[in-house]
Amino acid sequence: MAGFAEVCFKGTRKDYYSYTDIDLRPGHYVIVEAERGEDLGEVSAVGTIAERKCSSSGGCTTPTPEQKVVRVATLDEVGRRDTLREDEQLVRERSRQMVTKHNLKMKVTETEWQFDRARLIIYFTAEKRVDFRQLVRDLARTFKTRIELKQIGVRDEAALLGGVGRCGRELCCSTWLPELKPVSLQLAKDQRLSLNPAQISGCCGRLMCCLMYEHRTYVEARRRFPREGRSVRTSRGEERVVAVDIWRDTVSLRGADGERRLVSLDELKTEVGKSRGRGPDGQEQDSV
Repeated sequence: MAGFAEVCFKGTRKDYYSYTDIDLRPGHYVIVEAERGEDLGEVSAVGTIAERKCSSSGGCTTPTPEQKVVRVATLDEVGRRDTLREDEQLVRERSRQMVTKHNLKMKVTETEWQFDRARLIIYFTAEKRVDFRQLVRDLARTFKTRIELKQIGVRDEAALLGGVGRCGRELCCSTWLPELKPVSLQLAKDQRLSLNPAQISGCCGRLMCCLMYEHRTYVEARRRFPREGRSVRTSRGEERVVAVDIWRDTVSLRGADGERRLVSLDELKTEVGKSRGRGPDGQEQDSV
């Protein structure tokens, strides 16, 4: 029976493979099938976990991946991978020089050799469409291999290069975040955060991915409170909700005379409950 493995490569690149008669564990380095050759990567998940990750990321188009794990890598092959990583620094600098020579408006972010040097991937960012046909020919002549230029967005660039966020920790996108999902400004509004771009943007210049983490908690917490601007009937009569604080469980109220007061959510519920009843006209009084 074929096994299922998730294999990670340089940066955030990963793919899924099948294997048979191989004892694989997360952390093992393996040689895998690649387009027109072989590549080396690190096993990050196997079995059911790998299958679930593949399904959730949309990377599984067939029940069993067509590409296969060839074998576990030897220590010598792992050492050769480190040599390739060192060479990629020189390749990156040379590629940037050639981009400047061709006067192209693109930024070379990173380079990655396939393990057998049959392919060189060059990641770049650009604001507009770039005609790099002549650049590809020059790169192929220089490095004597098949060149693949891959355009990425600024968020993908941050995930590829890594860095430290405003929280002082490594970027989520470059460490554990499985995929980059769209982040809308509405998330910051729902959490009552400052809409200053400098305060809610990450290293990539886009809205921080972590705005999504607690959004559901904020939304559910606010459902316990009356909406701002709404009138409620309390022990002091009709008062308007000015602000709510979900962390301290408090509500700021303003009466008809303009006086403001701060009460806890429990106190407000008690007052509203006591205010319910029937008025002088025999009709039930409204309360929120």
